[in-house]
Amino acid sequence: MNKPPDIVFLDFEASSLSKNSYPIEVGWVFASGREESHLIRPAPAWTDWSEESEATHHLTRERLFAEGRPHDEVAKRMLEVLSGHALFATAPSWDGQWLSKLLRSASLPRHVLRVQDTDVAHEEAIARILQEAGMSESEIAVRAKEILGRARLEDEAEGDPDHRALADAKRELRLWRNVQERAENYVRGHKSRI
Repeated sequence: MNKPPDIVFLDFEASSLSKNSYPIEVGWVFASGREESHLIRPAPAWTDWSEESEATHHLTRERLFAEGRPHDEVAKRMLEVLSGHALFATAPSWDGQWLSKLLRSASLPRHVLRVQDTDVAHEEAIARILQEAGMSESEIAVRAKEILGRARLEDEAEGDPDHRALADAKRELRLWRNVQERAENYVRGHKSRI
């Protein structure tokens, strides 16, 4: 019997935010807690680099060449581990672009893995819990927005993201667990704890 797909939170760090940027680190964490992170050795044609981005993620090109895994190995590993699972990223347009670049550079189909916005995962988790409690669609819409908003405020109070792929993916997993706990508390009648 096939195992149902797991939810995976994924994050990339990149050479810059330009149209020529490329992924330099990837990290992912499954809802079950299984995780991986890889520094990515740039492909020969990947030359774009931003000092400003380096100051944010603190990864140097020299370190990528010294410690990174070849880009095609990372792409194949991602395909092996993440195929068939629901992938979520906080910036799906950027992360999707870097994922596509990584797959294409490894001569793999670029649409074989797709990322969705993490808000989808959070909203679906809240809705599922509230639906199971018998709430109406209109009430779910209002409460889901409220629950996610308060969870995000708590998350933001922790400070800025680390700008390291695995740490940022794990932060989204914590938020996903937090919204579920808040939804369950709401259902139990502890509205003051939302």
